[in-house]
Amino acid sequence: MMASNRMRKWWRRASDMPRGVLLVIGALCLLGLAMQYSASGGDFRVFALKQLVSVGLGLGLMVAIAVMPPHTLFRTSYLAYLGCLALLVIVEVKGVMGMGAQRWIGVGAFTLQPSELMKLGLILALARYFHAAVLENTRHWLVLIAPAIMTLLPVALILHQPNLGTATICGFIAFMVCFMAGIRWWYFAGAIASVAAAVPIAYQFLHDYQKRRVMTFLDPDADPLGAGYNIIQSKIAIGSGGFTGKGLLQGSQGQLDFLPEKQTDFIFTMLAEELGFMGAVVLLLLYAFLLVFAMVLASRARSAFHRLIAAGVGAMLFIHIFINMAMVMGMVPVVGVPLPFLSYGGSFMLAVLVGCGLLLHVHIQQEMQLPKGRSL
Repeated sequence: MMASNRMRKWWRRASDMPRGVLLVIGALCLLGLAMQYSASGGDFRVFALKQLVSVGLGLGLMVAIAVMPPHTLFRTSYLAYLGCLALLVIVEVKGVMGMGAQRWIGVGAFTLQPSELMKLGLILALARYFHAAVLENTRHWLVLIAPAIMTLLPVALILHQPNLGTATICGFIAFMVCFMAGIRWWYFAGAIASVAAAVPIAYQFLHDYQKRRVMTFLDPDADPLGAGYNIIQSKIAIGSGGFTGKGLLQGSQGQLDFLPEKQTDFIFTMLAEELGFMGAVVLLLLYAFLLVFAMVLASRARSAFHRLIAAGVGAMLFIHIFINMAMVMGMVPVVGVPLPFLSYGGSFMLAVLVGCGLLLHVHIQQEMQLPKGRSL
């Protein structure tokens, strides 16, 4: 009898998931698979098959998290953060090397990148922490000590891999969650001023390849066949797509391998070349739908925990979209930031779909109030 009642509750929650959001997520997943199929030159087994497995697993996790009892997610928030932090430590001890960095953990025939999951762990931990804080307390600087520690620990581990792009995104997510929690604005002004003042000093500690990326951003034509090659080819591909594109599998820059990393960081370039301006607009509209959905949830949720989760996931999606598209168009230095739903990578796809599951969970539970403090 209890099992039957539990199943009915789960089914009721599942039926509350918004159909429009599910259609947008499905459309983005299908578009991503189509672009991976094109990136592999029409051979589904090269990139698209593994991406399909990641999509299937991610969609399963998305639905499971969406229908999860709210108290379960609330209670396990800190555990999720600590688990992700432990995985980052394991990366330092026995991580798998790849592309000159130690960022992965071998799991059988697959590899896991814990830094991608850490973004969600950080969102859950900060949302749980600020939910327990009284609004008046968030206006005192002492309340920032714990969030600063929770943010700096994973950021330091991620920087050591090295992975500047993901570390920056984690910092941005923490920044937005703290802002939505009601932290006074002058704390942020002071933090931004401090970071700006530290940039010349921090530049001296960058790796050689990171310094080359900065110099290439300033003058990509200085080394057109070396450091500037990626961004020059990216601009050529985007410009050659025109209004309607050259067609799937017909892009010259991508299909003739002039465009490096076309399945990961430069997947938007391939989309713009093959589907043109119209394809890029459709992609942006799908992204905008998800971002507006997250913003609406952040404004309507009655619980601070749910509100901050929606804000954090929205910030995570936005910063990935913004940096990736700005990067391939030469507006910011080239960094390893993938594009949600489209870029190849199992860990990132799982993180994005689990993030969507958190948004759906907030939508289902947005009218629910969670108790303050640690009584739950």
